[in-house]
Amino acid sequence: MIRVCVVDDQTLVRAGLRSLLELSERVTVSGEADDGDAALDIVRSDPPDVLLLDLRMPGRDGIATLETLADEGLEVPALVLTTFDDDELVLQALRAGARGYLLKDVTLDQLVEAIETVAAGDRVVQPGLTDRLVRSLGDLPGTDDADPLVRQPLTARETEVLRLLASGWSNREIAEGLHLAEGTVKNHVSGVLLKLGVRDRTRAVLRALQLGLLGEDRPR
Repeated sequence: MIRVCVVDDQTLVRAGLRSLLELSERVTVSGEADDGDAALDIVRSDPPDVLLLDLRMPGRDGIATLETLADEGLEVPALVLTTFDDDELVLQALRAGARGYLLKDVTLDQLVEAIETVAAGDRVVQPGLTDRLVRSLGDLPGTDDADPLVRQPLTARETEVLRLLASGWSNREIAEGLHLAEGTVKNHVSGVLLKLGVRDRTRAVLRALQLGLLGEDRPR
């Protein structure tokens, strides 16, 4: 069970997120905070597995909270959940140390999947990144140094899986959509990562966009 601390200045939002997450058997809400200072106190005393963090809050906002976590060496993966679909905010959050960035219109399944992904050490970014954001992400800490060339050609199935990844589908959704076992999908994803020379799903999508592998007909 993944322990999540919900950080949002709006009481109703925190209550709603708690109620939603309690419907899942894979995560549990271990704490709540209404600003960055309260969140830092919780992380210092009882670190959760994932910090579910809003950005715009009075006092210490989400970006400042991420920066303090990094400065103090508090290694709790943070997943930003916000209403702000702004490229610059995405970049600021990721540069400050966020492991993921989602908008509040995601479904419960997408949110839980993202929490699990972040808890496992990978990145999650809301689909629909602009070309400017794709280019800018190249200077993030930890970006792969491998040449941006496909090491081996992707198979037709791997390309299909990659396009669905780019549309934000989880492994489970891909398995259902392609009528495959979830384990088979995971194997295809691993193959895509290996051939693109990247470490996680987000970098695979970014690399594919840079290489023009997705085309204009990828799923929306």
